[in-house]
Amino acid sequence: MVWTEMSEYILTMDEVDKSFAGNQVLHGVHFDLKPGEVHALMGENGAGKSTLMRILMGIIQRDTGTIVLNGEEVTFHNPKQALEHGIAMIHQELNPVLDMDISENIFLGKEKTLGKHVPLVNKHEQLRQTAELLEEVGIHINPRTHLRSLSVAQAQLVEIAKAISWNAKIIIMDEPTSAITEREVEILFTQIRRLRDAGVGIIYISHKMDEIFQISDRISVLRDGQYIGTKLAAETNSNQLISMMVGRDITEIYPKTEVPIGEVRMEVKHLSYSNRVKDVSFNVRRGEILGVAGLVGAGRSEMVESLFGFRRKSAGEILIDGKPVKLNRPSDAIRHKIALVTEERKVTGLNLIGSIQDNITIVSIRQLTRWKLLNRKNEAKAAQKYGERMKIKTPSMQQQVRALSGGNQQKVVLAKWLVGDPDIIIMDEPTRGIDVGAKRDIYLLMGELAAAGKSIIMISSEMPEVMGMSDRIIVLAEGKLTGEFRRGEFNQEAIMRCASDIGGME
Repeated sequence: MVWTEMSEYILTMDEVDKSFAGNQVLHGVHFDLKPGEVHALMGENGAGKSTLMRILMGIIQRDTGTIVLNGEEVTFHNPKQALEHGIAMIHQELNPVLDMDISENIFLGKEKTLGKHVPLVNKHEQLRQTAELLEEVGIHINPRTHLRSLSVAQAQLVEIAKAISWNAKIIIMDEPTSAITEREVEILFTQIRRLRDAGVGIIYISHKMDEIFQISDRISVLRDGQYIGTKLAAETNSNQLISMMVGRDITEIYPKTEVPIGEVRMEVKHLSYSNRVKDVSFNVRRGEILGVAGLVGAGRSEMVESLFGFRRKSAGEILIDGKPVKLNRPSDAIRHKIALVTEERKVTGLNLIGSIQDNITIVSIRQLTRWKLLNRKNEAKAAQKYGERMKIKTPSMQQQVRALSGGNQQKVVLAKWLVGDPDIIIMDEPTRGIDVGAKRDIYLLMGELAAAGKSIIMISSEMPEVMGMSDRIIVLAEGKLTGEFRRGEFNQEAIMRCASDIGGME
């Protein structure tokens, strides 16, 4: 594809429709992109963002509508055609070949050979060009480094280098900051600004409002598969965008329910795990939401996984209702009515090829079994009951979980634990990668559970969320407890100082 002089738009998608098995997921959608801009695409999970981008990349075909690229109407039948036309996509879940080095990943499928009639890889040339590409995106890593040894942020920068190697003029970034630290986000944003200044158009998909306003020039919103509108980032605000996304005003982003705090439900004394959790003591009460703050690598997940028996603690004591308990494996925790909503729902929270029903009932299978036979009728009733309670959007409880949006997948994880009526619910990043509507549903559920006397421990890397929903916050840094704050004392700067282990607890 030969790119001509810059016009107002390098990409226009218009009146795009798409249906799957009679279910229409896109209704006459419009989207356009200018050269040298960051155009954010927002919407609740299931709004149609991914479907629209998959159509653009040639992964699936549109039913009707047009795609005009640099003034020419196009149809791509596979991602390779899109790449050849200068469109690249960096997916939320990166899929590098971990045991290949950086140069091999970048040139995978377009290897440099020793000559036209010598079909052998020219490793030296690939390494040379990779070094130039890495320098261009500001990565100072040996191109012989295997992907397995890179951080998520470094792997994303390698994907940017790969996109540049295709001479991409349009780069789609799908939730690129969902698993990286704030410092790494700024490195990524620096590269996005460089690309924008070089005339590359960036389509940026994210649920994080602060990021959207920090990096984007324009913002388009989809809702229920329909195009709602486009705003200049400088001329709108988060409340307007939320209203566009959900079709209503959400005046309280964090609907905190004030409930009476009861006696201590769980007490943790001098908990240690390997060198990741170091002599941590705290408690959580009935009706309380205890927030756990800290930077990536602080030991938060390891701490709660030790409480759940997923990791064997090296020291410490756990008491429930004043009585010591042994939690050496998850089955022990489940027996003591503890639930753990893990951080990685697709890895440790769900059976993606199983049905919604199978996933909702899997933890409580013994309750639904009599004489070693599963009561299918009761199983279906339980799945339907908790699926409806969680407002899971699906045509059938027999639908595979992998076909659901991220927000609905997270609701399945929560429903799975609610069937067993736990007393202590641990939530590790419960709203990561889901939209504002699904987040609000989860916040409201947390309020209901607290009002019912449940004890909730919530890990969150989003400071507004942990401050908005918690009754009390404990802070970890390098495996140690460095701070504790009650609701009336919440102060973002003070919490961040503790998270950085500056002026924390003695």
